[in-house]
Amino acid sequence: MNELTIVLRDGQPLYEQIYTFIKEAIINGEIPFKTKLPSTRTLALHLQVSRSTINLAYEQLMSEGYIEAVAGSGYYVAEIEELLSIKKQSDCLNSPVHKKEKKKCDYDFSPRGIDLSSFPYNIWKKISKEVLTDVKKELFAIGDPQGEIGLRQAIASYLYSARGVHCEPEQMIIGAGNEYLLILLHQLLGISAKIAIETPTYKQAYRVLSSLGHEIRTIEMDTYGMRIDKLEESGCNAAYVMPSHQYPTGIVMSIKRRLELLTWTKQAPNRYIIEDDYDSEFRYKGKPIPALQGIDQNETVVYLGTFSRSIAPAIRISYMVLPKPLLNLYQEHFAFYASTVSRIDQEMLTRFLTEGYYERHLNKMKALYRSKHDLLLNALKPLMKGFLISGEHAGMHLLLTARKNLEEQKLIDLAESYGVKVYGMSSNEIGEDKKEHATIILGYANITESEIEQGVQKLLEAWKEYL
Repeated sequence: MNELTIVLRDGQPLYEQIYTFIKEAIINGEIPFKTKLPSTRTLALHLQVSRSTINLAYEQLMSEGYIEAVAGSGYYVAEIEELLSIKKQSDCLNSPVHKKEKKKCDYDFSPRGIDLSSFPYNIWKKISKEVLTDVKKELFAIGDPQGEIGLRQAIASYLYSARGVHCEPEQMIIGAGNEYLLILLHQLLGISAKIAIETPTYKQAYRVLSSLGHEIRTIEMDTYGMRIDKLEESGCNAAYVMPSHQYPTGIVMSIKRRLELLTWTKQAPNRYIIEDDYDSEFRYKGKPIPALQGIDQNETVVYLGTFSRSIAPAIRISYMVLPKPLLNLYQEHFAFYASTVSRIDQEMLTRFLTEGYYERHLNKMKALYRSKHDLLLNALKPLMKGFLISGEHAGMHLLLTARKNLEEQKLIDLAESYGVKVYGMSSNEIGEDKKEHATIILGYANITESEIEQGVQKLLEAWKEYL
């Protein structure tokens, strides 16, 4: 294929138009599998756009698994048989638990926190005052057990436009944190549900589900996400995944793997996918990766989200979108559970969303975290002699993997001796298997830009013998 006839229009970024055209053509079978796409230079000349525009479109398609780059040959449409039958449809965070800290470090690269210095205090105070001024006595009575309808409508509208999630407000349950929602989901799935979970993973979800008595099976990952062959061997009937940005590896599940996962749910009754979309808002290159729930035609995906990462952990408002079969079960047997979020807080968040404050706040935070992300990446360049950097362009942390066989705890202890606190990947692994190469997690949200630069200089000193 030497050229693509794409009509470009004003009003939408050019790379998005090119990306959408090629994606739809692949889904509709108009560009067959294994077809070679035009080179970026050829397509740029043909469409009379910059080469960087084509690069952005191709990179987004690669991120989602629609195309593949073959070294020395070019770009090819990925082999995804499931696309032929699909119709186009338009808190989690873990930080290692330390029983005792040796000393307070000057620089803490924790992946736990967010930048609270940019919290919209004045806006939140204004909304709080308005709500308490306008409050009616009904807001002090017991509300809808699923959460206030206004808030559910606002979240459903946001999820459709930002994440491609298809749901009615009636499918959503509001809860005080993901832990509560997982406990409720446990009631719906039943104690006999055997749950597959990736490793390494978000340990809090693992702790909650295992503490409730579920049999948990850990599933290996490859560069595309949870391995379906291992999932099939596990005998599980539910799979907990983070397809848009896996924590802590940063892996983006390809469209091929997503479709394979959805196919797995059809091969036996009562199989479900638990999609934790914990920080999908923060992607710094290309468009956000669409949610898995948006392409689920069989009502098998339970979608979890939270405002803890995008607004503040103390907000403690999360949401769960139930597929129709589980929604019916909830309404029949569990609708007596009272909402765990106060109606006052729900009304405040509703106004924050519907009056445009949330969108402006998100844009501000994306710019802030992108700046810190870029600064950290640049500062880490001298470490590339001894470490491989990965997990970039999304989320709030980067990964440093030692090129040599090094002991993870030794790297952590050396950093701490220089006043820098870093975190090991092994604390997020389930089981006793140890990776051959140590991996360090560096969070950058809850640390200033000057501290990032100074902290990395300390790491260079601490780890100089490995560079």
